Amino acid sequence: MAQDDAHAVQLSEEQLRHRYRIEREKRLRQDGMNQYLELDAVFKDIDADPYAEPGFTRDSIAQDVEVVIVGGGFGGMLTAANLRKEGVDSIRIIDKAGDFGGTWYWNRYPGAACDVESYSYLPMLEETGYIPTEKYAKAPEIFAYCQLLATKFDLYRAAMFQTEVEDAVWDDVAHRWIVTTTRGDRLTSRFLVVAGGVLHKAKLPGITGITTFRGHSFHTSRWDYAYTGGGPLQFMDKLTDKRVGIIGTGATAVQAIPKLAEAAQELLVFQRTPSSVGVRNNQTTDPQWVASLKPGWQQERIDNFTALVIGDQPEVDLIQDGWGEMLFVDTRAPAATKEREAELERIDFENMERVRTRIAGIVHDPKTAESLKPYYNQLCKRLCFHDEYLPSFNRPNVTLVDTDGKGVEAITPTGVVVDGVEYPVDCLIYASGFEVTTDYAHRLGFDPRGHEGVALSEAWADGPSTLFGVHTRGFPNLLMISTVQGGQAINFLHPISATARHVANVIARCEEQNIDTIEPTAEAEHEWFNIILTNLMKLGRYNETCTPGYLNNEGGGDMRSARSGAYMGRPFEYIERLEQWRADGKFEGLEVTRSL
Repeated sequence: MAQDDAHAVQLSEEQLRHRYRIEREKRLRQDGMNQYLELDAVFKDIDADPYAEPGFTRDSIAQDVEVVIVGGGFGGMLTAANLRKEGVDSIRIIDKAGDFGGTWYWNRYPGAACDVESYSYLPMLEETGYIPTEKYAKAPEIFAYCQLLATKFDLYRAAMFQTEVEDAVWDDVAHRWIVTTTRGDRLTSRFLVVAGGVLHKAKLPGITGITTFRGHSFHTSRWDYAYTGGGPLQFMDKLTDKRVGIIGTGATAVQAIPKLAEAAQELLVFQRTPSSVGVRNNQTTDPQWVASLKPGWQQERIDNFTALVIGDQPEVDLIQDGWGEMLFVDTRAPAATKEREAELERIDFENMERVRTRIAGIVHDPKTAESLKPYYNQLCKRLCFHDEYLPSFNRPNVTLVDTDGKGVEAITPTGVVVDGVEYPVDCLIYASGFEVTTDYAHRLGFDPRGHEGVALSEAWADGPSTLFGVHTRGFPNLLMISTVQGGQAINFLHPISATARHVANVIARCEEQNIDTIEPTAEAEHEWFNIILTNLMKLGRYNETCTPGYLNNEGGGDMRSARSGAYMGRPFEYIERLEQWRADGKFEGLEVTRSL
């Protein structure tokens, strides 16, 4: 564990505090989240869906249903599956993509895989009877599982793919949502569920000259195999004579870079902030272990993983991976004494020193190794685990171009400029991630309108206001599944699955009890935000030391951004709140009207 004396910190604690502070300050920017650009606003061509049927058309649909679900990723799929189980059959599911899968539809870049073990991550394994083939399932298998889940719960007949919502308006007279789409559809529904996803709206770095590049370019979530050759699991044979640049060294890049390194004639990796990269140790699934599983095994495993990574220190570690080793103690937890605070800081320092020591032991070139070492607290960025990433930098065709925290200076028609030096490339790949903390309606791509036509963006002008992150006042029968004041965890699917069950149950109970409309009271929203804020304040001191990134709103933040935050308490507490609320059966905090 992190307390192991064999991993003594090489720098003094004061030296590390100073180094962390310097690394943070050099990355701070006045433009914060505004440093990024929307993919479709800059490159319409590279925002196009490379996987969908070209020229797809269909007749428009006019239909009245009980539930319209926006989003065909796990949040939308699990809501629909649970609605089916609750006996609510009249549903429609709308998604921009050409199939189910959400994140796993779009992200087919080489090397893409679970970073949480797939036995805990993939939902409803016991109900589908499926067992992943390896501990960290790769993207094609996860996408295929999404299709299996959709087939199991008969979701395809409800699906409207390659379709985007243009407008969603609440009819105050008819008490129905009116949803119109880019395909000319007009759906009316009693309930509108928005499962817009956590990591779905790709973003680009706002680098000077980004639109002038004359070579080939794409975002990792729109991987262009027509250009690179190969596939998610195949060698990219068309890159063998190409000089390739990739901007970004986050979780996506950590998985893609080893595959690019194998294929490209030359690979240039442009880094602003290095990732913490530990041991993954992927393994194929053991048939004997599968045969030993008892009913209820998956929920037990999900709970065990979450307990491990929030520092609950369960007696048994069912998972046995790097997440548990790094996070066995929650170093962000508020300390009751100065002695405990010092101990938590020391554990954090030691954990990150192990990461840095591993880098030094793998990467041969000392300068490259030093540039790859992360100097920040362990939970400032999402931890990565990979066994091929670091060795990639020992290949003669791979060069790390470290920007010393400044980021790429400019892009020219022929290459990338860092510190005044131009690096010519044939192909430029953006591993620049996704919008996480931008306005919710902006990420959705449409702006729901509630009572008297008031738009969600207008109602949330000073920041979101919700109950559980699910309901919002002024928008009857709108239910949301997101991290905006909702649940969050290292294993995204843990709170998403719980919230989807909750949403489906609320809708089913409204139907059973002839409830016409539900919306939260102002008091309930205020109480929930106070809970959100209390938990955020507990983490404030830790986050103040973090290098900028999507987890801390690029080092910025105000009350408005705080209102957009997730429930940062223990994931179990969030889930228990939902379960207790349902058990009480009183619809507490909601204004309820019933059908006559």
